[in-house]
Amino acid sequence: MTDPTDRGKKRTDLLKKIRRIMLAINQIDGIYYLVSKKTGLGENELALLYAIADGGLHSQKEISAHWLIPKTTVNTIIHKYKEEGLVFLESIEGRRREMNIRLTEKGQALCQEILGPIYDCETAALKKTLSLHGSAFIKAFDDFSSLLENEFIENMLTDEDGKFDGFIEK
Repeated sequence: MTDPTDRGKKRTDLLKKIRRIMLAINQIDGIYYLVSKKTGLGENELALLYAIADGGLHSQKEISAHWLIPKTTVNTIIHKYKEEGLVFLESIEGRRREMNIRLTEKGQALCQEILGPIYDCETAALKKTLSLHGSAFIKAFDDFSSLLENEFIENMLTDEDGKFDGFIEK
């Protein structure tokens, strides 16, 4: 039989570790907030540029779900960037109301200017982290994120009918 004080101590130890993770995540969020202000962009604008700068095909719906930006905010930013000549929209075959967002040459240049120094900082920090902790760090962090998301969806974010009405699309 497990001693109840043991279970309490294990939970306390886990909560301390979760707090360290949450503080680290908040520190990362804070750094990106400061970087967005330094670049003159809002946080959501920076996140949207980051999302589409990889050259892949991304719809507004996908960006909203993956980057946790409200659909109306994504739409507002996209319209602003269209007017500024930074992006254009492409039809998605088989989806009448959904469009992919693509960078124009001007948009690609802006991404290089803004995201280039960010990528430099990120890759330098990750290189140092991987030398300290190995590539298992990435998988462990990704696993924790997915498992935490699942726990919250299953235990806190579903309604009485078991439906989840949030940003994250499974």
